Amino acid sequence: MIVDNLANAANYFSLHPLFEKAFEYIRQLDMESAPAGSVEIEGKQLRASIVETALKAADAARLETHKKFIDIQIPIAKAETFGWKSLATLSLPDAGYDEGNDIEFFADKPSAMVTVQPGEFVIFSPEDGHAPLIGEGPTKKIIIKVAVL
Repeated sequence: MIVDNLANAANYFSLHPLFEKAFEYIRQLDMESAPAGSVEIEGKQLRASIVETALKAADAARLETHKKFIDIQIPIAKAETFGWKSLATLSLPDAGYDEGNDIEFFADKPSAMVTVQPGEFVIFSPEDGHAPLIGEGPTKKIIIKVAVL
């Protein structure tokens, strides 16, 4: 997991060949007025979704992992808290891996929590179990899916 300010995004371009393109998309986007929906930035390899949804209590958030994609998540409307636990220590799978949606849920509890403010981002690799959308009330966020190459 990586957490940082959007102003420092260039520090992470060398970690993946599509990160620069992902953050360039974010930089040119008027996040607050962007409508909810999804867009392909670089075909199926790099896509963005703007989501308007409700935050939930920490005990209602489920840890999830992805095998095919890295998540870059950016809160827009308000701070969002994420639970985290290393994939290597997750031991309570819920229903198995859903290949079509590239997601697996776990009943484990997070070992750490991090709150990300608007103007900041978090990157979750396939090794990061993460429980998103922790907080109260409605929110708006961006989720960038970056294919694992």
